[in-house]
Amino acid sequence: MVTLGCIAAPELAPDRFLSVARAADAAGVEELWLWEDCFKESGIAAAGAVLAATSRIRVGLGVLPTPLRNVALTAMELATLEGMFPGRLVPGLGHGVQGWMGQVGARAASPLTLLREQVEALRALLRGERVTVSGRYVTLDDVALDWPPASPPPVLSAGEGPKTLRLVGEVADGVVLTGSTTPDGVRAALALIAEGREAAGRSGPFTVCSFVPLPPPVRARGAEATADHLRAWADAGATTVAVLPLDGHAEDVAAWLGTDVAPLLAG
Repeated sequence: MVTLGCIAAPELAPDRFLSVARAADAAGVEELWLWEDCFKESGIAAAGAVLAATSRIRVGLGVLPTPLRNVALTAMELATLEGMFPGRLVPGLGHGVQGWMGQVGARAASPLTLLREQVEALRALLRGERVTVSGRYVTLDDVALDWPPASPPPVLSAGEGPKTLRLVGEVADGVVLTGSTTPDGVRAALALIAEGREAAGRSGPFTVCSFVPLPPPVRARGAEATADHLRAWADAGATTVAVLPLDGHAEDVAAWLGTDVAPLLAG
């Protein structure tokens, strides 16, 4: 069964995040997704506030740009949130928008190498391992979390190009696909991810989160039309469909998704 989520995009003012989250939580939406765009809200700060202000909804971070972050700090922040709100955090990493990374002096010569090193180190730290590594970008000397999660969350990664998608299959526990990814694009992405997983000898559960914009005309046709619209991504292989409202009424859309659309999508 596909998981239905809603997105609180960084274009929203920070003071609206909690109202969107509470509306989604009250309506039974399963996940709320956030991300970090330069130079808007912090994903970690927003996730902590949303988790504290809601009672059951899971919070996805899709995604945190690795060039901005030391992996040890990311691990500490995620472990802290997971310790406070067990089972309600779905973190994701990405190699960042290179133009923005250049603006802050953090542009990597090899974004894929950086992403690989950070995802591998982060997963190990969240598993409670003591990590020593000397990579091109990640250097850790006998580092372990004092408070690792009792049950580490899956670490997702964003991907668009073939090289990145194969890498995601090799090292991550799931993928975050952007709002420009069509259902056919989901199928193509999963084929590339499968190549990476096979090359790394990996099997088991793998999350596929597709961000899906919801144009006002689709919503205007009603809940059934919206469920049919979203089902195309689920049929293509998405395990989570996270809806991006495009009409500016994020709170209303979040409530409507939970009460009207979710039962139809599940059915």
